Amino acid sequence: MNSTAVKTILGVVLGDVIFAGGSVLMFYLAKVDPHGPAPLNFIVISVVAGIVLAFAGGFAGSALGARSDMICGMLLTVIIAVAAIVSMAGRPGQGALWSQTGALISAPAALIGDWLRMKKQGLVSRG
Repeated sequence: MNSTAVKTILGVVLGDVIFAGGSVLMFYLAKVDPHGPAPLNFIVISVVAGIVLAFAGGFAGSALGARSDMICGMLLTVIIAVAAIVSMAGRPGQGALWSQTGALISAPAALIGDWLRMKKQGLVSRG
């Protein structure tokens, strides 16, 4: 495996650790079950936090991946979205789905984080 592939994999893993780890920490510290009912204000805050975490994961992960394309952000976006969909499908008719829906809403922010990293590095053309 070449160094570009290793850096890409490590970048995607870092991005996922930022998103998933930050989300788990938020639910743990707030003592809220992500699959149970929650107050509306916490749902809104957690979705905003998810967007920030996905964005940060996309930015940091793609910086580590050091690619001139957006593959790290794309992979991270897909991982976040697929995990949310699998979690939804695994709980039909059981529990609340607000946290999974929030993850789906947050997922594209990883791609935006990667895009912003590319823009800051001058890799985005001014078409």
